[in-house]
Amino acid sequence: MYDWDSKIQFLSGVGPKRASLLQKELEVETISDLLHLYPFRYIDRSKYTFIADIHPDLAWVQVKARVASRNLISMKHLSVIIEDETGSMEIVFFKGNKYIFEKLVPGSEFVFFGKPSLFNGKLNMVHPEIDSPGSINAQGTLTGVYPSTEKLKNGGITGKVMIKLIATALDQCLPHIEETLPDYVIKENHLVPLRFALQNIHFPKDQDSLSKAAYRLKFEELFFLQLSLLKQKYVRSRAENGIPMPKVGKDFNACFQALPFELTGAQKRVIKEIRADLTSGSQMNRLLQGDVGSGKTMVAVLTSLIAVGNGYQSCIMAPTEVLAQQHYANISKYLQPTSVQCALLTGSTTAKERKRIHAGLQDGSIGIIVGTHALIEDVVQFHSLGLAIIDEQHRFGVDQRSKLWAKGRDGCPPHVLIMTATPIPRTLAMTLYGDLDVSVLDEMPPGRKPVQTLQIGQDKRYQLYNFMKQEIAKGRQVFVVYPLIFESEKIDLKNLQNGYEDIVRNFPYPPYKVAIVHGQQNNDEKNFNMAAFVAGRANILVSTTVIEVGVDVPNASVMVIESAERFGLSQLHQLRGRVGRGADQSFCILVKDVKLSRESQKRIDLLCATDNGFEIAEEDMKMRGPGDLEGTQQSGLPIALNIASLSKDGLLLSQAREYAQKVLDADPGLDFPANRLLARELRKDKYDIKDYSKIS
Repeated sequence: MYDWDSKIQFLSGVGPKRASLLQKELEVETISDLLHLYPFRYIDRSKYTFIADIHPDLAWVQVKARVASRNLISMKHLSVIIEDETGSMEIVFFKGNKYIFEKLVPGSEFVFFGKPSLFNGKLNMVHPEIDSPGSINAQGTLTGVYPSTEKLKNGGITGKVMIKLIATALDQCLPHIEETLPDYVIKENHLVPLRFALQNIHFPKDQDSLSKAAYRLKFEELFFLQLSLLKQKYVRSRAENGIPMPKVGKDFNACFQALPFELTGAQKRVIKEIRADLTSGSQMNRLLQGDVGSGKTMVAVLTSLIAVGNGYQSCIMAPTEVLAQQHYANISKYLQPTSVQCALLTGSTTAKERKRIHAGLQDGSIGIIVGTHALIEDVVQFHSLGLAIIDEQHRFGVDQRSKLWAKGRDGCPPHVLIMTATPIPRTLAMTLYGDLDVSVLDEMPPGRKPVQTLQIGQDKRYQLYNFMKQEIAKGRQVFVVYPLIFESEKIDLKNLQNGYEDIVRNFPYPPYKVAIVHGQQNNDEKNFNMAAFVAGRANILVSTTVIEVGVDVPNASVMVIESAERFGLSQLHQLRGRVGRGADQSFCILVKDVKLSRESQKRIDLLCATDNGFEIAEEDMKMRGPGDLEGTQQSGLPIALNIASLSKDGLLLSQAREYAQKVLDADPGLDFPANRLLARELRKDKYDIKDYSKIS
């Protein structure tokens, strides 16, 4: 008998070598890991196809046929002709040839399963699976297809071997597997038992059993994920006393009354939500989502002034120096009618200025500090830090962020406002930030002209360059962005360099000036070129996606995105948000390659049709999923989801969250005897979710 947590190497048919391979390639270390590695699709092996009906467009076919002849052309090439009553076809093998040659004796009958293809105009199948007509795989069943890699196949762990290993594990473990959900949870949510679910997710009796098994396992994953997040939120709200901030103060009123524009309804609503947090007596932990240009900075300024009005300091941390400088310039402008002193602290701050800022933070004379990671250095000490605002928090490391929380007065953590300009689909926000309160700025300030988005082919480059010249002649500036998905991709760097040289040839100096920015430059070089463009000394900035977040150049009216099909939808939307920040009509031009997949064209069409970031984010997740596709674990989530999908199971996620909330409302500590199983599950390592309130 194998234990649920037994090491995989002790399972019959595995051994140390295969165990090492399974661990490296699929992170499967125990029997439990193996049984939670679910098929990402199923093949109906109950039907046979006649050879005459096979064509290369079919995904997979199963043929019952006789071996007509076999020809070992070389040790590396075996050709076998098979036939049924309707015709014949070739099957080809490039490894294991000696064994297969001896097995496929002319006149014998087998079931062949594989992907048909055309070679030199003739139909064939390369390396089909071979079963005898009476074997388990040929008896008509839904057969699971599991995640795999070339290394696994080369190491002998084929799809068939994986099925055999899982069958062995189930045979040995199933009778001893304990239920993970209390009876009342199973009954109230109409779930099948865990043993039934595991048996039928791997070896479904029929389609109905498979659906019930998948529903049970998906619900369980999403329920425990939400239960752990909500329980953590509950515990923290009880444990963390928040700094009370009952007043708004004179500086808030001075700033608010001097604003040259009316706040949007969404901004007013969000400030109300933040005010409620600051006066609640608990620590605020709020995520502020707002599309590019929706007015997050204004909310940050007014929130900071509430902190100042109650005798506390605020810090606003940005991921890059350019973005910190931009925030500082905007915030300083808004603070003019007030008596609040604001300072900027980055890696470039001079020693003399740094000394002055450190002193001002310690004696409390600086009310608002804007900066980069320089803010978390040990030497930076606050008189009374009451509010920490993090812009684009995913760009900071966990250790960096946690240092900031420790700077609160007398060990009392500051209120936390996290801002992101990356619209996050509701289901993903509910999971990534399930322990935070979420505010959304879903309204644009009046007067902003939508960016006109166009798509063109590579053959329209001459017209594109003419259009860029016309815009530059009007005093405007142009971004040209190349895909550089990984900094190590030599082909991308070459494309960027070639593109830069082509732009310089077509836009010679004088009168044109072209700057270039990419991740392989050192910080000084990057900052120098970026600053030249921001200040208007360069007409064109050729760049990779390093300019995606935050750079504000109101004079830039054209965004050209090369090989647009290589970007995700949300990324394209973020890049488009770099223009349209001034009063002039702006343009985003998507340059696409000649041959596009249907999905790529769909992405580009959608971007041209809408400028709603949240709509785009939802579609992006539907198209690409929140992590890797085809059965591998979804990345970036607090815990791994093995079967549930945030892009496909949004409704189930909402139901699971509501139910988890209901359970915790009745028993916040999960202390009732009926919840013993839930408390036990949550103690497992996989539910030890990072506390985003303290490190985000």
